[in-house]
Amino acid sequence: MRGRGFSKIKKKHVYLLLCIVGTVLPYSQFLLWISENGFVVSLLLEEITTSRMAAFGWLDVVVSAVVLFVFMFTDGVERRVARLWLPVVGTLVVGVSLGLPLFLYLVEVAEERREGVGGEG
Repeated sequence: MRGRGFSKIKKKHVYLLLCIVGTVLPYSQFLLWISENGFVVSLLLEEITTSRMAAFGWLDVVVSAVVLFVFMFTDGVERRVARLWLPVVGTLVVGVSLGLPLFLYLVEVAEERREGVGGEG
């Protein structure tokens, strides 16, 4: 049973706020890059692989996304989280910075729904 210091409603709202931050911050830089360079995939790939540090960052993101997918499908199915496709799409379109808080939000919604059905709401 959870402590009452940080209620589920508040957690749910924090996760939604993190979804917004996790979308706005990365996209602010991506949209600036597109406005300067256009959507040139070859240039994007070139800049991603220009240095070992850039490759390090991108490989970390890719591995984190794969780990998140495994976590979402194993934990999400076990917890009967609805709409698991939403954080998958969020991760593919924005990144882990949207996919993870969106998944955690959906977990909270699923738990609230279960507790409501169980009579503890």
